[in-house]
Amino acid sequence: MLSEFRDREIAKKILKRIFEEAKKIGKEVRFMDVCGTHEDTITRFGIRALLPKNVKILAGPGCPVCITPVEDIVRMMEILKREKEKMIVTTFGDMYRIPTPKGSFADMKSEGYDVKIVYSIYDSYKIAMRNKERTVVHFSPGFETTTAPTAGMLWEVIEKGVENFKIYSVHRLTPPAVEYLLREGTTLNGLITPGHVSTIIGVRGWEYLTREYKVPQVISGFEPIDVLLSILMLLKMLRDEEIRIENEYTRAVKYKGNEEAQKKIEELFEVVDAKWRALGVIQRSGYSLKDKYGDYEISNLYDIEVEELPDLERGCRCGEVLRGLILPTECPLFGRVCTPRHPVGPCMVSYEGTCQIFYKYGSLYG
Repeated sequence: MLSEFRDREIAKKILKRIFEEAKKIGKEVRFMDVCGTHEDTITRFGIRALLPKNVKILAGPGCPVCITPVEDIVRMMEILKREKEKMIVTTFGDMYRIPTPKGSFADMKSEGYDVKIVYSIYDSYKIAMRNKERTVVHFSPGFETTTAPTAGMLWEVIEKGVENFKIYSVHRLTPPAVEYLLREGTTLNGLITPGHVSTIIGVRGWEYLTREYKVPQVISGFEPIDVLLSILMLLKMLRDEEIRIENEYTRAVKYKGNEEAQKKIEELFEVVDAKWRALGVIQRSGYSLKDKYGDYEISNLYDIEVEELPDLERGCRCGEVLRGLILPTECPLFGRVCTPRHPVGPCMVSYEGTCQIFYKYGSLYG
């Protein structure tokens, strides 16, 4: 099945159609992907270099770890400092290394604090079950795709009456970030819309962007053929002057999405205005636990004020990368001062960060 979506001959046929459609349009068109996995596919397989010169692919804010506010990371670190012997903090491997002006979770680990890398929130829950005398906090970033398992795990914790398991929610919603870019004047002729998120929110979760901002969308899978087909579908819509949303990823995405996951999220969380690192506050773009479940949110239990901190080190252009204004190679720090081993900005840390993806695949980015 996988080989079908990486077939060289099929790709050649789609590329031929892409060139034909691009020639008919006859002007530059700008599409944006807003998913780290899409960006990985586009860069890894050199898709930008294969496209006609008038078809540009921009990389948007598709990395949830990259946009996690420094103040939230620092606040979690300050809570852990108060409870060094009584608390274990878990998070994902890329979140573990994200730099802030006050250090990282990796720095805290080196100072003797108990910070553990996990692959899922369920791993964190198992740690809590083995350490019932300590509070286990999962520092929980992620878009809708990751919010769903967080909600599922919390329901189990609530139903079982587990008292030593908490979260620090820095979950975010993806469509409001795209809307923010469109409102701010980012010129886009189409969106390669993330398939992972769409498995949760469905096609209907994105429809309002096309309706209100007149931008065509194609919900795409993650293989090279998926992405090429999505680009072709967008070009055909532009040629025909049709503005709509289409679903290329029909093998996984339904119109209504995963309604059971949506229900679990909506019962636990409320949608709030939230800060995105290097982007600012975006309206109705964050998930916060409802008051009735507030005891499971660790930040509610500690009165800790964190001063506003700079999002990025001087010279770092991650903010422009996240907005699709530049590619990583246009940042003077890229590959010189800033590398995965010694990251200056968050986009170089996460495997979903555009800068790390570009660094990883070198000359393939085109």
